[in-house]
Amino acid sequence: MSDLGRQLADPPTDGITSLNFYEDSSMLLASSWDGTARVYETAEGALRGTFAAGAPLLDAAFENEGAVYTAGLNHAVKRYDFFSGQEVALGSHAAAVKCLRWLPTRGLLVSGGWDSTLRLWDPRVAPGPAGQQVAAVPLPGKVYSMDVSGERLVVAMSGRHVDVFDLRTLHAGQPEQRRESSLKFQTRCVRCYTDGAGYALGSVEGRVAMEWFDPSEAAQARKYAFKCHRKTEGGKDLVFPVNAIAFNRRFGTFVTGGGDGVVSFWDGENKKRLHQVPGYPTSVAAMAFNGAATQLAVAASYTFEQGEKEHPRDAIYIRDCSEAEVRPKARAAA
Repeated sequence: MSDLGRQLADPPTDGITSLNFYEDSSMLLASSWDGTARVYETAEGALRGTFAAGAPLLDAAFENEGAVYTAGLNHAVKRYDFFSGQEVALGSHAAAVKCLRWLPTRGLLVSGGWDSTLRLWDPRVAPGPAGQQVAAVPLPGKVYSMDVSGERLVVAMSGRHVDVFDLRTLHAGQPEQRRESSLKFQTRCVRCYTDGAGYALGSVEGRVAMEWFDPSEAAQARKYAFKCHRKTEGGKDLVFPVNAIAFNRRFGTFVTGGGDGVVSFWDGENKKRLHQVPGYPTSVAAMAFNGAATQLAVAASYTFEQGEKEHPRDAIYIRDCSEAEVRPKARAAA
């Protein structure tokens, strides 16, 4: 096996848009522009099931090992049960749906769309005129990425808007905090720290911003940004978007994946790069750690930062991570 990891059989046939492990299992869910949501058993490397959603998918989320939610370009939010084969349309947005997050403690699904709204869905209630929607929250921009940590939902949008919601009052529609990204260029991804203290933002201009929820002056003085996913060719600096960020639940370190086909491991607390894995055949489009934080799933899937061109076929790699790659470095004594 190469340092890139081992490839899964039967990958999606068009752009991979998301990867998510189910809790502490080895079940991996992938969504794709080919209109499918695929569930893999990564320990065996086998495809366990495929759901054809009927339109390109931009995100998918597990409810449990047998049921998934999907959303994409046809505006629809759907639930599919692999055991029964039952497909249910929960409802729809007024435009494409970019992001999904299942909230297990509340039994609700939250979706974010290009119609500049968040919508909450309750699959337990009888469908009404808006399907199984229980709340709709207007936003200042199109949703590009979002993540959940504890009782907080972070939504990154167009116009560099970032809203932080308290899930307990999400129905009311008022964010706990309304911020602007500290990065000058469009946000590509946002992921919350494992300790729930803040979030990391990645931009199209090869930078990551490390932010804290605490609005105090002392906490805000800790925030910083750094450059990554850049290289020099022929005397020119090439800058690539940060397409994906994934945090290691065990150690609190994180990885970034870029349009340069590189995965970098970072110790955010000590502001150090721990490891780098170059050489993926095309853009790193999505990543996810398994629950034990011992494996990293990497989607090598061209994200069109260089426009239309011939590119390698989509692939999903499962990479075993050594502790040296993900454990924070001990600080030297002053």
